[in-house]
Amino acid sequence: MSELVSSQNLGIERNSFVTRTFAWMFAALLISAVTAFATAVALALYPPFLKLLFGNHSIGFIVLAVGEIGLVWYLSSHLRELSVQAASACFIVYAVVNGITLSTIFLVYNIISIALAFLGTALMFGVMSVYGRVTKTNLATAGHYLMMGLIGLLIVSGVNLLVSMFTGVRLGWLDWAISFATVIIFAGLTAYDTQRIMAAAAHADDSDAYRKIAIYGALQLYLDFINIFLSLLRLFGRRR
Repeated sequence: MSELVSSQNLGIERNSFVTRTFAWMFAALLISAVTAFATAVALALYPPFLKLLFGNHSIGFIVLAVGEIGLVWYLSSHLRELSVQAASACFIVYAVVNGITLSTIFLVYNIISIALAFLGTALMFGVMSVYGRVTKTNLATAGHYLMMGLIGLLIVSGVNLLVSMFTGVRLGWLDWAISFATVIIFAGLTAYDTQRIMAAAAHADDSDAYRKIAIYGALQLYLDFINIFLSLLRLFGRRR
């Protein structure tokens, strides 16, 4: 009888951990979406705000982008030392800041393209997440190669950006290739990250440590979703 109760408790804790992780991810997406839309409205109605972000060689936007990277690094490297409340606050602030930077898509793409890209991302993310949850194949090796591919993608993207900045020439075919590769890599990482979350759930309890792991897992899934979304938008979105 006691073994049955223990097994039931483990099942409840596992489901609670998975639910908490995905709830944090969806909450962050909602926060970013609301922030992005509100910021886009502010940019349209209040020109000084637009100048603040994109004036002086877009220094305001660059500061926000660097701040995003800093928040992700801080949350990842200090997760053990942070309290649950601090980790939660970090994640929420990141979602808000990312929402502000994402507001630019409303200035570049029409709303139908944004909606279709979001729906396409949701479908792709859902399929890959379910695959990561149900597959019996260990995706650790695939995850290793995907991370290597991501590093290579970041290097190529950086070189492409520098070439564009210093020569004024944009290589459209390379932009397309980078966006396509980004979709493939982050779709694969969605399955990989979901499998890792399920593995962590097998040992999860209601401790602060696992509450923080749920937040970190949500951050990884959030990044997978956002990168797929932006890449699909660049590939298929219609500009204003």
